[in-house]
Amino acid sequence: MILSLLFCLSYTTNSQTYNHLEVDEKGNEKLLGKINRKGLTTNSFNLWYSKNYDDYVVNKSLVKMLKDSLNKYNIKMFLGTWCGDSKREVPRFYKVMDAIKFPEDQIEVIALDRTTETYKQSPNGEEKGLNIHRVPTFIFYKNGKEVNRIVEFPKETFERDIFNIIIEHKYTPNYIAANYLGGLLTQIDLTTLSNMETELIYRLSEFVNGSRELNTFGYVKLRAKKYDEAIYIFDLNTKLFPYKDNVYDSLGEAYFEAKNFELALKNYQKALELNAENENAKTMVEKIKKEI
Repeated sequence: MILSLLFCLSYTTNSQTYNHLEVDEKGNEKLLGKINRKGLTTNSFNLWYSKNYDDYVVNKSLVKMLKDSLNKYNIKMFLGTWCGDSKREVPRFYKVMDAIKFPEDQIEVIALDRTTETYKQSPNGEEKGLNIHRVPTFIFYKNGKEVNRIVEFPKETFERDIFNIIIEHKYTPNYIAANYLGGLLTQIDLTTLSNMETELIYRLSEFVNGSRELNTFGYVKLRAKKYDEAIYIFDLNTKLFPYKDNVYDSLGEAYFEAKNFELALKNYQKALELNAENENAKTMVEKIKKEI
């Protein structure tokens, strides 16, 4: 159980309140919703922010080439103050932005939660419709349209990745499969996608980064209670990785949450066939048998 708001960093700009601070039951602080750098340099967050900011060495030659071009963009950043990747990459990103002298008012920052009920969600839902499945995610906009994004960590460095995005226009972010599938889900209904399954599996198998890539994406949908989409993603993952017990375990969970106990049981049993030591599957099989 997360404790309700204990205190809030009082910082307001243009009638907008930033840096909503909560403390969980273990005493860990976290920021939620719209935040800014002031929040990241306050309280326990500054312990990791300042160190990672100070330790990063900026590539000055690339920064010089980016100064004029990047100012035409706006950036939306999604992070988790509880997330190791965010703790490492966000301070580095800010150091690069400072070297470029990028206007801070052109950076919108959203802090997401990590509880089961609010997994990678913000209190006001700023992440909705943007396919945020990993944090941090940095989305680059020009004239109001997304141009590209850096997902979780740069493929090389922030300087080089941003150069490839805005100067070279040749950049593919991490987690190609989840990004691609997320785009399809916004454009094509599930029935049509199911009819494209053979072709889609062939495409995804070429660049999916292990079973965890789509599994994480599926849980983002599941925690948002988008059961049909979650089941579709998890089911697709079982066809990409039919030898992995965890993918059937996740599909079983999605069916269980959707109250389809028969198919939940079937998938948990499949997980146990592949790994008889899967304790979660054992527990859920017994639980489901009491439900039906």
